[in-house]
Amino acid sequence: MVIAAITSCTNTSNPSVMLAAGLVARNAVARGLSSKPWVKTSLAPGSKVVTAYLERAGLTGDLEALGFHLVGYGCTTCIGNSGPLLPAVSDAVNAHDLAVVSVLSGNRNFEGRINPDVKMNYLASPPLVVAYALAGTMDVDLVNDALGTDADGNDVHLRDLWPSEQEVAETIEHAVRSDMFRSSYGEVFEGDERWNSLEVPTGDRFEWDEDSTYVRLPPYFEGMPPEPEPVTDIQGARVLAILGDSVTTDHISPAGAIKRDGPAGAYLQEHGVAPADFNSYGSRRGNHEVMMRGTFANIRLRNQLAGAGGDRLPEGGVTTKDGRQMSIYDAAMAYIAEGTPLVVLAGKEYGSGSSRDWAAKGTNLLGVRAVLAESFERIHRSNLVGMGVLPLQLPDSVAALGLTGEEEFSIAGLADPMNAGDGPPAEVAVLAGDKELTARVRIDTPKEAEYFRHGGILQYVLRQLHANG
Repeated sequence: MVIAAITSCTNTSNPSVMLAAGLVARNAVARGLSSKPWVKTSLAPGSKVVTAYLERAGLTGDLEALGFHLVGYGCTTCIGNSGPLLPAVSDAVNAHDLAVVSVLSGNRNFEGRINPDVKMNYLASPPLVVAYALAGTMDVDLVNDALGTDADGNDVHLRDLWPSEQEVAETIEHAVRSDMFRSSYGEVFEGDERWNSLEVPTGDRFEWDEDSTYVRLPPYFEGMPPEPEPVTDIQGARVLAILGDSVTTDHISPAGAIKRDGPAGAYLQEHGVAPADFNSYGSRRGNHEVMMRGTFANIRLRNQLAGAGGDRLPEGGVTTKDGRQMSIYDAAMAYIAEGTPLVVLAGKEYGSGSSRDWAAKGTNLLGVRAVLAESFERIHRSNLVGMGVLPLQLPDSVAALGLTGEEEFSIAGLADPMNAGDGPPAEVAVLAGDKELTARVRIDTPKEAEYFRHGGILQYVLRQLHANG
């Protein structure tokens, strides 16, 4: 185990678990225990109130003694801001392809999200995060195994450190005060010196800065006519990726750290941003150039179209175009330059997960016109429609249908009924090379049909606003 993080999510607004973590730390320090030196520890509560009541309870010093120093407030480890591991640990992980893990008190633990060196991530309550930092491994029975030994050589178990419900309740009664909340939240809009020194443009429209690498004018409305253009069938499409079952929106959407040598990292360096200042995808979600380069770029994504003939698929955002392996972003841009529409093939439960909006936005910006999957997660399916991407449900698996991804795809039967005002058909005909199949159209409601006819929900809303003056 290489990361133990008490991080800002739902349970860090609960004084009972935060103070319990402090009490576990106090008891561990009193018995002479310490966190293992290879574990990166951090404390990032969601509110300054937490800092106040930990301090009032006298537990801040004990948490710090175990390495749980305050690193900030808000999202940290959950969104990939865990920072680098110790160089020696990172070097060993990469040299020997080690499967190391993190334990965090957040609510997001998808592949590749926490840290690029960490393959598995486990969610736990704040006091258990402290316990695992003491153990230094997930290969431990917390009920029966010792977490360490005290100065006299006696085994120390979790039961020796765990506070009683009464002790937690008494600590809450002593440490948590209503004035902490009034003081902290009463000043929330005042800001510090750096916030208040920012220049504030005047006028009723946002002033886009062409030099900004954080916020850029997105292209969704470029060349948009006042009325929606007719829906068209898809002709001559190629496959950008073939993905398996349970591909989450965290595999699709940019999340976590930005790789130095990936398309997004290259873009930022070309615009004068040093790797140390990359920040995370979450912080740069206002820059579509960064985000579209990070779409389908998850370090644990396995694209069957990128197979090199070995037993194991390469991991990461790579694909094959014209027999040459390249990043999914570079391939998508090459296809767009050629005027070639794209499709994605996938298995069951496509789009489960939590990173909702950019999973659909990035798919759209990469030129993907349709996603053909065995089944869809409900919200992501709707979001694809909302970005003008057609979700089609396959009658069987990609393998059972004999699809390789090398085929040219054509999808017919959608345009005529949509343009006639009849709404989407129940099914469309899909021609993939010499294979013919029927796919179910997953535009499920009349309102979704309206969004799709307009090219997406953003265009629909803008046209509605324009029509209403």
